[in-house]
This record gives sequence, C-alpha cells and structure tokens, in this order.
Amino acid sequence: MTTSIDHARSGSPAPHLRDFYENPAVPVASGDARSLRQARMLAEALAGTSGATVLDIGCGDGTAAVTAAPLLSGHRIVGVDWSQDALRRAAARFAAVPREISAVRGELTDGGLPFADGAADAVLFSEVIEHLVDPDSALDEIRRVLAPGGHLMLSTPNLAAWYNRALLLAGVQPVFSEVSLRGIHGRPGREVVGHLRLYTARALREFLTASGFEVVRVAGAPFHGVPRPLRPLDRLVCAAPSAASILLVHARRPRDGSPGERSR
Repeated sequence: MTTSIDHARSGSPAPHLRDFYENPAVPVASGDARSLRQARMLAEALAGTSGATVLDIGCGDGTAAVTAAPLLSGHRIVGVDWSQDALRRAAARFAAVPREISAVRGELTDGGLPFADGAADAVLFSEVIEHLVDPDSALDEIRRVLAPGGHLMLSTPNLAAWYNRALLLAGVQPVFSEVSLRGIHGRPGREVVGHLRLYTARALREFLTASGFEVVRVAGAPFHGVPRPLRPLDRLVCAAPSAASILLVHARRPRDGSPGERSR
C-alpha cells in the first residue's frame, strides 16, 4: 500500500528499521479519497466548536493535514512526526497553507509526545497503526494527550478487504501484508512500505475498546492502488465497511468516570 511510511517514525522504530523508514524512495503519499473522507468525519465531529487543537500524529509529508485544513477552519492543526526528513517536507507543504498549521518532532514512545495531558481536542492517526511495533503503548499515549471527550480519527488498511477474501481462498497472500522489508512475495504489488500488522473491522473495534476508547463509527474508504477497472466496485463496497479497502474509525476518549474509561 502506498501509504506514508513516515507514520511509523512517530513511534520511534527499532534501530534496524530506521534506515528503511528514512529511505526517500519509499512511497509517502496516502490516498486522497481516504484523506478527504477522514477530514470530513473530523469536521463533523468538531461541528459547533472553535479553536480546537488537532494533532496529526505521524504526519509524514503533511498530505493528510493539508487536505484536512480547508475543512477545519478556526482550528489549529499540529503535524507530529519522528522523522526530521518528514518534518521538513511537511513544513514546506504547510507554508503554502494560509491557516494555523505547524509541525513538531515527537514520538509515541521513548518519553512520549511533547504535549501535556489532555492538550488535544482531536487526533488524526492516518495509516500509522499498521506500522507500529507496539500499538498498545501508542494508543495509551494518544489517550493521554486527548482531552476527555476528545476525538480519535484512525485509518488503516483492511485485512478483510473484499479482494483479500478472494485472494486468501485462492491461497494468495493478502494485499497490504508484507513478509519482508526487501521485496513483495506471494501477492500482487511491488512496493514495500513496512506494514507490521493488519486489522479487520472487528479486531480494530475490539482493540480500541480494550484500550479505553469508545468507538463512535466505523466507515470505509477506497484504495487508490486498486486496478482502474475495479475502482468503481471498490468505491461501492465502502458502503459495507467490514469489506472496504480502508477502515476509517471515529473513536472518543470517554469523559472521566464514564464507561470505557481504562484504569491506570
């Protein structure tokens, strides 16, 4: 999947992965359709509020934040990434946007994000979680920086996408999965982007709930890497999120004392 591998950097990868994540040849652009759908979901969640702080954690080259900016007028967007190279590219994109948007360096582990508890009203987590060695700690840190009632907008490839179900029946490795950082084996595609784990809609919902979030909505988005003749079908299947190419999840940190609050 041609998603931003820079996303993994916000989680401070193991040393042997750092060179891979810093390779400028690795695709960094996420699908525009996914970015736009996710931005619209966030705009709906923030409707009626002003001056919200939105963190784009694992911002990569800033594509998702720039896509969201026109829909988040009156709110402050902060792109966060582990990679200095990613931050340079994001800052260049942000400079062309006439809105309050900036970039800072931060990690989900090794000391955590450079924000106080409850500092954020919303977090964009766009195709990051599939790259992380320790997603449990990542969600703990996101929950820490979110204010009670704050929104998490998470997207990730769907292991149970409609075509993956057919591929598995045929004995073919599912799209989005990778068995090596050196090449693609056993499935269609050529680009290695460093996916370490994949989720179905059910698994992701259960994981977020277990991590102390309330899942508000699960939606689907198309994947721009689907062959052109199949793209109309891919868009159509988005109506059934559990079979869509990309999972879009709106979750919330519960308000203090409400059900779902994770004990520390």
